[in-house]
Amino acid sequence: MATIKVGFIGCGNMGGALARAAAKCADASVLLYDKDESKASSLAKEISATVKDSKELAGVCDLLFLGVKPNIIPLAAEEIKASLSPNTTVVSMAAGVRLSDLSTMLGTNNIIRIMPNTPAAVGMGMILYSVLDGVSNSAKDAFVASMANAGVLYELEEEKIDAGTAVSGCGPAFVYMFIDAMIAGGVAAGLTNEEARTLAAVTAKGAAEMVLRDPREPDELRAAVCSPGGSTIEGVKVLWDRDLGDAVKAAVDASYKRTKELGK
Repeated sequence: MATIKVGFIGCGNMGGALARAAAKCADASVLLYDKDESKASSLAKEISATVKDSKELAGVCDLLFLGVKPNIIPLAAEEIKASLSPNTTVVSMAAGVRLSDLSTMLGTNNIIRIMPNTPAAVGMGMILYSVLDGVSNSAKDAFVASMANAGVLYELEEEKIDAGTAVSGCGPAFVYMFIDAMIAGGVAAGLTNEEARTLAAVTAKGAAEMVLRDPREPDELRAAVCSPGGSTIEGVKVLWDRDLGDAVKAAVDASYKRTKELGK
């Protein structure tokens, strides 16, 4: 594959994480822009990228990631629209902003909409994506290759991407809360914070891997850990009594509704 130019407008937490992933791709040359010049310069030095202005990125990049907040998308689109090359595939990570709206704002159908999550920073992210008809197979392949070091890429129909965002985009925060509570419980039982942190995090990682590899449903996997009259079932009873399941479902629903609102 020939070298592809991958640009990032916005070098915040998520844009920075994906830029770092792209920089690890042997076939990618990374270009950066951020309104905070020091942020772009610092990241460029870290990953051996080049800093350019947003209009120049729009004119030369094969892939152009928009890492700005949903309410800033119209302004960012206005800034780059006139300079946008017909060969540039725009990749938007703005929650709730639909492909059709992006197409109208940018004047192109060469657009991919994504929703990454923060574990992309350690190469274990979940990157949801949907594409418009104007995206060629070669452009889609270039996008997938550029993000290979960020984690798992998962294509979804756009009608489902907001729901997916509520699970994988927002989900890490819910998991971190659960792990934090596990740590607190371990410390209360006599572990040091470092000991409890390691045990809780590795346990969560292993349990997640079981869900991915084992054909049994999560509830069946839970039951397999719970010996009658044993220690685990006593803890599980507490979680049942306090409606952990209902609380998590309500959290996903609230995040889903807010994601829909952000696109309006």
